[in-house]
Amino acid sequence: MGTEAKVKVFGPARSTCVARVLVCLEEVGAEYELVHVHLLAGDHKGPAHLARTPFGQVPAFQDGDLILFESRAISRYVLRKGASDLLRESSLGESAAVDAWLEAESHNFDRAMSAITFQCFVVPMFMGGTADQMVVGENLEKLKVALRVYEERLSRYRYLAGDFISLADLSHCPMAHYLLASPCASVLDAYPCVKAWVDGIMDRPSVKKVMELMDAS
Repeated sequence: MGTEAKVKVFGPARSTCVARVLVCLEEVGAEYELVHVHLLAGDHKGPAHLARTPFGQVPAFQDGDLILFESRAISRYVLRKGASDLLRESSLGESAAVDAWLEAESHNFDRAMSAITFQCFVVPMFMGGTADQMVVGENLEKLKVALRVYEERLSRYRYLAGDFISLADLSHCPMAHYLLASPCASVLDAYPCVKAWVDGIMDRPSVKKVMELMDAS
């Protein structure tokens, strides 16, 4: 994959959905071009970007004539093309477990963290406001529900889908990066298995590189 023409990822690196795709590209050693989309200026709702992704979100992804949207779908494509084992597609049962925990990440961890991240980072840094602590508190409780489930799972397995690392784990990294930098980071102290798992996945070279891009953007 690395010897072919660069693929293009449209969106800012600080976006967790963009970062999710970048981690997968780094995992397979692919060459890529990150094309900035100025969200505050509304570029994601302009005709050029809407031609790539009809919902006007980031990222969009281009590989030759193929254009994709939705970060988890793009991530799967990248890993399949790069012949990565992070989807465990050689085993029907293991690949199904990866899919299940990737869905859990999307509907539980990511949904709660999106609200927390918006209040803790977007509102003060880009909107000139202050975080709504009621919203933060409500979503922190939702996050704890997911963390309790994760703690039980990770007390029995090294990773979410089993004793193997997968996209289901790495998909958490961009939001986990913001969690660790937020006033809510201490929530992990009550979940030692989760905390150790987070430390492990965040120490992966692909993740470290992309988190640096997130901080620099």
